[in-house]
Amino acid sequence: MKTALKHVLCALSLAVSGLASAADYPDKPIRIVVPYPPGGASDTVSRLIGQQLSLRLKQPVVVENKPGATEQIAASFVAKANPDGYTILLASTAGLAVNPTLYKGRLAYDPEKDLAPIVMAVTLPSVIMVHPSLPVQSFDELTAFVRTSSTPINYASSGAGNPSHLGMELYKRAASLDMTHVPYKGGAPALQDLMSGQVSVMMAIGPESMPMAKAGKMKALAVTTAKRSAAYPGLPAVSESKGFANFELLHWFALLAPARTPDAVIALLNKNVNEILQDAEVKKKLIEMGMELEGGSPGKLADTIKRDRLKWEKVIIESNIRVD
Repeated sequence: MKTALKHVLCALSLAVSGLASAADYPDKPIRIVVPYPPGGASDTVSRLIGQQLSLRLKQPVVVENKPGATEQIAASFVAKANPDGYTILLASTAGLAVNPTLYKGRLAYDPEKDLAPIVMAVTLPSVIMVHPSLPVQSFDELTAFVRTSSTPINYASSGAGNPSHLGMELYKRAASLDMTHVPYKGGAPALQDLMSGQVSVMMAIGPESMPMAKAGKMKALAVTTAKRSAAYPGLPAVSESKGFANFELLHWFALLAPARTPDAVIALLNKNVNEILQDAEVKKKLIEMGMELEGGSPGKLADTIKRDRLKWEKVIIESNIRVD
Protein backbone atom coordinates (compact mmCIF):
# COMPACT_ATOMS: atom_id res chain seq x y z
CA MET A 1 0.00 0.00 0.00
CA LYS A 2 2.81 2.37 0.94
CA THR A 3 4.60 1.54 -2.32
CA ALA A 4 1.48 2.32 -4.36
CA LEU A 5 1.01 5.62 -2.51
CA LYS A 6 4.64 6.47 -3.15
CA HIS A 7 4.14 5.91 -6.92
CA VAL A 8 1.04 8.11 -6.94
CA LEU A 9 2.81 10.91 -5.08
CA CYS A 10 5.78 10.63 -7.43
CA ALA A 11 3.50 10.87 -10.48
CA LEU A 12 1.72 13.89 -8.99
CA SER A 13 5.06 15.52 -8.26
CA LEU A 14 6.21 15.04 -11.87
CA ALA A 15 2.91 16.38 -13.18
CA VAL A 16 3.14 19.51 -11.00
CA SER A 17 6.77 19.96 -12.03
CA GLY A 18 5.78 19.68 -15.71
CA LEU A 19 3.04 22.28 -15.27
CA ALA A 20 5.45 24.62 -13.54
CA SER A 21 8.07 24.28 -16.27
CA ALA A 22 5.44 24.82 -18.96
CA ALA A 23 4.31 28.00 -17.18
CA ASP A 24 7.89 29.32 -17.17
CA TYR A 25 8.52 28.33 -20.79
CA PRO A 26 10.76 29.45 -22.36
CA ASP A 27 13.49 30.48 -19.94
CA LYS A 28 16.51 29.25 -21.93
CA PRO A 29 17.57 28.85 -25.57
CA ILE A 30 15.54 26.68 -27.96
CA ARG A 31 17.13 24.64 -30.72
CA ILE A 32 15.56 23.63 -34.02
CA VAL A 33 17.15 20.44 -35.33
CA VAL A 34 17.31 20.27 -39.14
CA PRO A 35 17.95 16.94 -40.94
CA TYR A 36 19.87 18.50 -43.84
CA PRO A 37 23.11 20.50 -44.26
CA PRO A 38 23.17 24.31 -44.07
CA GLY A 39 22.08 26.20 -47.16
CA GLY A 40 19.16 24.07 -48.28
CA ALA A 41 15.46 24.89 -48.25
CA SER A 42 14.80 23.25 -44.86
CA ASP A 43 17.71 25.11 -43.29
CA THR A 44 16.52 28.44 -44.72
CA VAL A 45 12.95 27.92 -43.47
CA SER A 46 14.22 26.95 -40.01
CA ARG A 47 16.44 30.00 -39.70
CA LEU A 48 13.71 32.34 -40.89
CA ILE A 49 11.17 30.94 -38.42
CA GLY A 50 13.79 30.65 -35.67
CA GLN A 51 14.80 34.29 -35.99
CA GLN A 52 11.20 35.46 -35.65
CA LEU A 53 10.48 32.99 -32.84
CA SER A 54 13.46 34.35 -30.91
CA LEU A 55 12.11 37.89 -31.13
CA ARG A 56 8.67 36.80 -29.94
CA LEU A 57 9.73 34.46 -27.11
CA LYS A 58 12.66 36.64 -25.94
CA GLN A 59 15.05 33.67 -26.03
CA PRO A 60 17.76 32.63 -28.51
CA VAL A 61 16.62 30.06 -31.10
CA VAL A 62 19.53 28.11 -32.54
CA VAL A 63 19.41 25.96 -35.69
CA GLU A 64 21.39 22.73 -35.38
CA ASN A 65 22.02 20.72 -38.55
CA LYS A 66 22.10 16.93 -38.17
CA PRO A 67 22.07 15.59 -41.74
CA GLY A 68 22.12 11.98 -42.84
CA ALA A 69 20.17 8.74 -43.29
CA THR A 70 17.16 10.40 -44.93
CA GLU A 71 16.30 12.46 -41.83
CA GLN A 72 16.65 9.49 -39.46
CA ILE A 73 19.58 10.94 -37.47
CA ALA A 74 17.82 14.20 -36.69
CA ALA A 75 14.40 12.63 -36.05
CA SER A 76 15.81 9.96 -33.71
CA PHE A 77 17.77 12.62 -31.82
CA VAL A 78 14.69 14.77 -31.21
CA ALA A 79 12.48 11.77 -30.41
CA LYS A 80 14.86 10.90 -27.54
CA ALA A 81 15.29 14.49 -26.29
CA ASN A 82 13.67 15.82 -23.10
CA PRO A 83 10.01 16.64 -23.83
CA ASP A 84 10.31 20.17 -22.53
CA GLY A 85 9.95 22.24 -25.72
CA TYR A 86 13.61 23.24 -25.92
CA THR A 87 14.48 20.75 -28.69
CA ILE A 88 12.21 20.73 -31.73
CA LEU A 89 12.50 19.18 -35.18
CA LEU A 90 11.90 20.53 -38.64
CA ALA A 91 11.17 17.45 -40.76
CA SER A 92 9.65 16.72 -44.16
CA THR A 93 7.42 14.28 -45.98
CA ALA A 94 10.39 11.90 -46.29
CA GLY A 95 11.18 11.63 -42.60
CA LEU A 96 7.60 11.56 -41.35
CA ALA A 97 5.44 9.90 -44.01
CA VAL A 98 7.81 7.80 -46.15
CA ASN A 99 10.43 6.37 -43.79
CA PRO A 100 8.02 4.28 -41.67
CA THR A 101 7.31 2.04 -44.67
CA LEU A 102 10.63 2.36 -46.48
CA TYR A 103 12.63 1.35 -43.39
CA LYS A 104 9.98 -0.83 -41.75
CA GLY A 105 11.45 -2.69 -38.78
CA ARG A 106 14.68 -0.67 -38.97
CA LEU A 107 13.50 2.81 -38.00
CA ALA A 108 14.67 4.04 -34.59
CA TYR A 109 11.65 6.33 -34.17
CA ASP A 110 7.91 6.25 -34.88
CA PRO A 111 6.75 9.64 -36.19
CA GLU A 112 3.21 9.13 -34.90
CA LYS A 113 4.20 7.87 -31.43
CA ASP A 114 7.56 9.46 -30.62
CA LEU A 115 6.98 12.97 -31.96
CA ALA A 116 4.30 15.53 -31.10
CA PRO A 117 3.03 17.66 -34.02
CA ILE A 118 3.36 21.43 -33.62
CA VAL A 119 2.51 22.93 -37.00
CA MET A 120 2.82 22.46 -40.75
CA ALA A 121 5.12 25.25 -41.94
CA VAL A 122 5.30 25.28 -45.74
CA THR A 123 4.71 23.14 -48.80
CA LEU A 124 7.09 23.05 -51.76
CA PRO A 125 5.48 22.36 -55.13
CA SER A 126 7.32 19.90 -57.34
CA VAL A 127 7.60 20.46 -61.08
CA ILE A 128 7.81 18.00 -63.97
CA MET A 129 11.13 18.93 -65.57
CA VAL A 130 12.56 17.61 -68.84
CA HIS A 131 15.77 18.13 -70.76
CA PRO A 132 15.38 20.81 -73.49
CA SER A 133 16.10 18.25 -76.22
CA LEU A 134 12.92 16.30 -75.48
CA PRO A 135 10.35 17.14 -78.21
CA VAL A 136 7.54 17.88 -75.76
CA GLN A 137 5.93 21.12 -74.59
CA SER A 138 3.35 19.83 -72.12
CA PHE A 139 2.70 17.09 -69.59
CA ASP A 140 0.29 15.33 -71.98
CA GLU A 141 2.91 15.41 -74.73
CA LEU A 142 5.47 13.93 -72.32
CA THR A 143 3.15 11.04 -71.47
CA ALA A 144 2.51 10.34 -75.16
CA PHE A 145 6.23 10.59 -75.96
CA VAL A 146 7.26 8.14 -73.23
CA ARG A 147 4.51 5.72 -74.26
CA THR A 148 5.62 5.62 -77.91
CA SER A 149 9.39 6.04 -77.54
CA SER A 150 11.49 3.33 -79.16
CA THR A 151 14.35 4.01 -76.73
CA PRO A 152 14.24 3.72 -72.92
CA ILE A 153 13.50 6.95 -71.05
CA ASN A 154 15.45 7.53 -67.83
CA TYR A 155 14.19 9.65 -64.96
CA ALA A 156 16.21 11.06 -62.07
CA SER A 157 15.39 11.27 -58.38
CA SER A 158 17.15 12.74 -55.35
CA GLY A 159 17.43 9.22 -53.92
CA ALA A 160 15.68 5.86 -53.79
CA GLY A 161 12.48 6.18 -51.80
CA ASN A 162 12.55 9.98 -51.76
CA PRO A 163 9.36 11.86 -52.77
CA SER A 164 10.84 12.62 -56.21
CA HIS A 165 11.16 8.85 -56.76
CA LEU A 166 7.73 7.98 -55.33
CA GLY A 167 6.02 10.72 -57.34
CA MET A 168 7.44 9.36 -60.60
CA GLU A 169 6.40 5.83 -59.67
CA LEU A 170 2.89 7.14 -59.01
CA TYR A 171 2.95 8.78 -62.46
CA LYS A 172 4.22 5.60 -64.13
CA ARG A 173 1.46 3.52 -62.55
CA ALA A 174 -1.28 6.04 -63.37
CA ALA A 175 -0.25 6.20 -67.05
CA SER A 176 1.01 2.58 -67.44
CA LEU A 177 4.45 3.79 -68.50
CA ASP A 178 7.81 2.07 -68.54
CA MET A 179 10.68 4.30 -67.42
CA THR A 180 14.05 3.60 -65.78
CA HIS A 181 14.85 5.09 -62.38
CA VAL A 182 18.27 6.67 -61.86
CA PRO A 183 18.72 7.61 -58.18
CA TYR A 184 21.17 10.30 -57.02
CA LYS A 185 22.47 11.39 -53.64
CA GLY A 186 20.46 14.58 -53.46
CA GLY A 187 18.56 16.93 -55.73
CA ALA A 188 21.57 18.97 -56.88
CA PRO A 189 23.49 16.18 -58.67
CA ALA A 190 20.22 14.87 -60.16
CA LEU A 191 19.40 18.28 -61.62
CA GLN A 192 22.97 18.62 -62.88
CA ASP A 193 22.65 15.40 -64.89
CA LEU A 194 19.21 16.45 -66.15
CA MET A 195 20.72 19.68 -67.48
CA SER A 196 23.55 17.76 -69.16
CA GLY A 197 21.15 15.27 -70.75
CA GLN A 198 22.32 12.18 -68.84
CA VAL A 199 18.68 11.71 -67.81
CA SER A 200 15.52 13.02 -69.48
CA VAL A 201 12.91 13.66 -66.79
CA MET A 202 12.69 14.59 -63.11
CA MET A 203 9.93 15.48 -60.67
CA ALA A 204 11.97 18.20 -58.97
CA ILE A 205 11.25 20.54 -56.08
CA GLY A 206 10.23 23.89 -57.56
CA PRO A 207 12.49 26.22 -55.53
CA GLU A 208 15.53 24.12 -56.54
CA SER A 209 14.69 23.64 -60.21
CA MET A 210 12.70 26.64 -61.49
CA PRO A 211 15.70 29.02 -61.62
CA MET A 212 17.34 26.55 -64.05
CA ALA A 213 14.17 26.33 -66.13
CA LYS A 214 13.94 30.12 -66.30
CA ALA A 215 17.54 30.15 -67.53
CA GLY A 216 16.58 27.78 -70.35
CA LYS A 217 18.62 24.85 -69.02
CA MET A 218 15.55 22.60 -68.73
CA LYS A 219 11.82 22.75 -69.50
CA ALA A 220 9.11 23.01 -66.83
CA LEU A 221 5.89 21.27 -67.92
CA ALA A 222 3.52 21.12 -64.94
CA VAL A 223 3.28 21.36 -61.14
CA THR A 224 2.33 18.38 -59.02
CA THR A 225 -0.03 20.27 -56.70
CA ALA A 226 -3.77 19.48 -56.67
CA LYS A 227 -4.43 22.85 -58.29
CA ARG A 228 -2.24 25.49 -59.91
CA SER A 229 0.46 26.80 -57.61
CA ALA A 230 0.48 30.42 -56.50
CA ALA A 231 4.28 30.23 -56.74
CA TYR A 232 4.19 29.24 -60.44
CA PRO A 233 0.81 30.43 -61.78
CA GLY A 234 1.88 30.02 -65.41
CA LEU A 235 2.26 26.26 -65.09
CA PRO A 236 -0.73 23.89 -65.35
CA ALA A 237 -1.24 21.26 -62.65
CA VAL A 238 -0.76 17.57 -63.50
CA SER A 239 -4.30 17.04 -62.15
CA GLU A 240 -5.68 19.03 -65.11
CA SER A 241 -4.68 16.23 -67.49
CA LYS A 242 -7.10 13.43 -68.33
CA GLY A 243 -6.61 10.42 -66.06
CA PHE A 244 -4.72 12.40 -63.39
CA ALA A 245 -7.57 14.14 -61.55
CA ASN A 246 -6.34 13.00 -58.12
CA PHE A 247 -2.62 13.22 -58.78
CA GLU A 248 -0.66 15.15 -56.16
CA LEU A 249 2.91 15.15 -54.88
CA LEU A 250 3.43 17.59 -52.04
CA HIS A 251 6.75 18.04 -50.31
CA TRP A 252 6.26 19.79 -46.96
CA PHE A 253 8.20 20.93 -43.92
CA ALA A 254 6.73 20.73 -40.43
CA LEU A 255 7.76 21.38 -36.83
CA LEU A 256 7.47 18.70 -34.15
CA ALA A 257 8.57 18.15 -30.56
CA PRO A 258 9.31 14.99 -28.57
CA ALA A 259 6.20 13.09 -27.51
CA ARG A 260 4.86 14.05 -24.06
CA THR A 261 5.88 17.69 -24.49
CA PRO A 262 3.32 19.66 -22.41
CA ASP A 263 0.22 20.72 -24.34
CA ALA A 264 0.69 24.30 -23.16
CA VAL A 265 4.16 24.42 -24.76
CA ILE A 266 2.88 22.91 -28.02
CA ALA A 267 0.03 25.46 -28.06
CA LEU A 268 2.41 28.38 -27.45
CA LEU A 269 4.76 27.29 -30.25
CA ASN A 270 1.84 26.64 -32.61
CA LYS A 271 0.34 30.08 -31.96
CA ASN A 272 3.62 31.89 -32.54
CA VAL A 273 4.63 30.00 -35.69
CA ASN A 274 1.17 30.57 -37.19
CA GLU A 275 1.56 34.28 -36.53
CA ILE A 276 5.08 34.27 -37.98
CA LEU A 277 3.78 32.66 -41.19
CA GLN A 278 1.31 35.55 -41.54
CA ASP A 279 4.01 38.20 -41.08
CA ALA A 280 4.18 40.23 -44.31
CA GLU A 281 7.97 40.12 -44.61
CA VAL A 282 8.18 36.39 -43.84
CA LYS A 283 5.41 35.63 -46.35
CA LYS A 284 7.20 37.68 -49.00
CA LYS A 285 10.51 35.85 -48.50
CA LEU A 286 8.97 32.37 -48.51
CA ILE A 287 6.82 33.05 -51.58
CA GLU A 288 9.87 34.45 -53.40
CA MET A 289 11.58 31.14 -52.62
CA GLY A 290 8.73 29.29 -54.35
CA MET A 291 7.10 28.01 -51.17
CA GLU A 292 3.46 28.06 -50.12
CA LEU A 293 2.58 28.90 -46.52
CA GLU A 294 0.51 26.46 -44.53
CA GLY A 295 0.12 26.81 -40.75
CA GLY A 296 -2.88 25.38 -38.91
CA SER A 297 -3.38 23.22 -35.84
CA PRO A 298 -1.28 20.32 -34.51
CA GLY A 299 -4.22 18.09 -35.44
CA LYS A 300 -4.04 19.20 -39.07
CA LEU A 301 -0.38 18.20 -39.18
CA ALA A 302 -1.10 14.84 -37.52
CA ASP A 303 -3.80 14.13 -40.12
CA THR A 304 -1.44 15.07 -42.97
CA ILE A 305 1.30 12.76 -41.69
CA LYS A 306 -1.12 9.83 -41.39
CA ARG A 307 -2.74 10.52 -44.79
CA ASP A 308 0.59 10.75 -46.62
CA ARG A 309 2.00 7.71 -44.81
CA LEU A 310 -0.89 5.58 -46.07
CA LYS A 311 -0.62 7.07 -49.57
CA TRP A 312 3.10 6.42 -49.97
CA GLU A 313 2.92 3.06 -48.21
CA LYS A 314 0.68 1.87 -51.05
CA VAL A 315 3.09 3.18 -53.73
CA ILE A 316 6.15 1.66 -52.00
CA ILE A 317 4.54 -1.76 -51.61
CA GLU A 318 2.96 -1.91 -55.08
CA SER A 319 6.16 -0.70 -56.78
CA ASN A 320 8.31 -3.01 -54.62
CA ILE A 321 10.64 -0.14 -53.67
CA ARG A 322 13.51 -1.21 -51.42
CA VAL A 323 16.51 0.55 -49.93
CA ASP A 324 19.72 -0.97 -48.54
